[in-house]
Amino acid sequence: MEVREPAIACNQQKISIGAYLEMENASQEKHEYYKGEVFAMSGAKVSHNIIASNLMTEIGIRLKGKSCRTYNSDQRIHIPANTLFTYPDISIVCGEIITLNNDEYNVLNPVVIIEVLSKSIKNYDRGEKFKLYRDIAALKEYILVDSESMHIEVFRLNEKDHWELEEYNEANSMLEIKTINEQILISSIYADVKFENR
Repeated sequence: MEVREPAIACNQQKISIGAYLEMENASQEKHEYYKGEVFAMSGAKVSHNIIASNLMTEIGIRLKGKSCRTYNSDQRIHIPANTLFTYPDISIVCGEIITLNNDEYNVLNPVVIIEVLSKSIKNYDRGEKFKLYRDIAALKEYILVDSESMHIEVFRLNEKDHWELEEYNEANSMLEIKTINEQILISSIYADVKFENR
């Protein structure tokens, strides 16, 4: 899913978290919440969905029987430190899942977040959204997968609490997700994707 950001909020007046959650639980559409403002989320292109599906399949197979779980864009993530509620394309939680007030909807402790980029939101995902995600204490890796070219950026938190960048551009290279100690062939991530410029 894509958030229309930067964008005009859905409603002119700011609302409380409680009002947002009540609205979201009754809505057929998804919305992102940040500091009282609510932003609509739009559908995604075919290439975006293929990449997300490929990643879910590849990661899911590798995590079967392990203590980590992968979640798709239906899973809402909440960051109490900055109020954000959002729906990453993919999130991974290892060990016990922690949720807001022990509910079934709002996960607090993803260790890996993956966003599939599109032209309209790539700057937001690289910039402001990454800044917000860094307030997640459990987060160790933030992965950005371009849907318009074969290009993946992995931001990893090192031992000095600094974020380091590693990039992947080759079909035969292996994407390393160190937090879960797994590797995925880049060509498998982009399988069946047809780039418009090719």
